[in-house]
Amino acid sequence: MDTARYFVAVLLVASMPPAIVWWYLVHPFVGFWRRMGARAALSVVGALMLAAAGALVWARDALVGRDLGTSWPLTGLGVVLAVAAAALGLRRRRYLTTRILSGIPELEGDGGNLLTQGPYAVIRHPRYVEVVAAVFAYASFANYAGSWVVALATLPALHGVVLLEERELAQRFGSAYDEYRRRVPRYVPGVTRSTSTMSQSGR
Repeated sequence: MDTARYFVAVLLVASMPPAIVWWYLVHPFVGFWRRMGARAALSVVGALMLAAAGALVWARDALVGRDLGTSWPLTGLGVVLAVAAAALGLRRRRYLTTRILSGIPELEGDGGNLLTQGPYAVIRHPRYVEVVAAVFAYASFANYAGSWVVALATLPALHGVVLLEERELAQRFGSAYDEYRRRVPRYVPGVTRSTSTMSQSGR
């Protein structure tokens, strides 16, 4: 059990930061990457992310931090969150293809289609809700100090990615996206329209 918890902690601290940084490299500089071409851009950014993940694995003991011990209540919470993330992921995968997930439409300047079906009819960003649930599931199971730091840091970091993505989607789809985000809440199903509208004001 202790070995499994340590492995999950290392996996989380070594993979999540580069995965988030990926989108901070793609969205703000999409014009630069488009001029380079999607294949070359993916190769360059992918190589950077692999190098970063390798460096984090090398520094893993310092990053995972103190072992807080096996906690069965937290392990149970982790199982619940993992099941929720998996269930949402199964529904989301029908609409969000690997091509879209890797950022190819952004890199190619492809208009594509606005996703408004399935889980996207309920919340605008099911993928990010899925990721947050999975990250906290891993942190709950691992229960290392570093895994909790990464999990908590994921919340504002992913919200920043969402703001960048929404700006790009508004540019790509125009009034169709404006109408969609007025109608569908960002993260939480069933929030009022006024709350959803207020959430846009900080962009």
